[in-house]
Amino acid sequence: MPEETDAKPPTVTPMRVVIAVCLIAPFVAMLWVSSYAKVEPTFIGIPFFYWYQMLWVLISTALTMIAYKLWQRDQRSRKGGASA
Repeated sequence: MPEETDAKPPTVTPMRVVIAVCLIAPFVAMLWVSSYAKVEPTFIGIPFFYWYQMLWVLISTALTMIAYKLWQRDQRSRKGGASA
């Protein structure tokens, strides 16, 4: 027998769309290999292929942190604004 909960049903909100974009963007950028499979331009002697991927490590970290903070805000607003 299913339990009844006070949780609201999942809904698509603009904030959740932004969260999804933040989490999907690094995958798309890294899976689109033809966009960065080249040597030029070099950065301090490092070919583009390598420094582009390392740059995405930092970008992915920032985007994941943004998504996490937005998710926390979304969950707080769904629970009635209780701070945690």
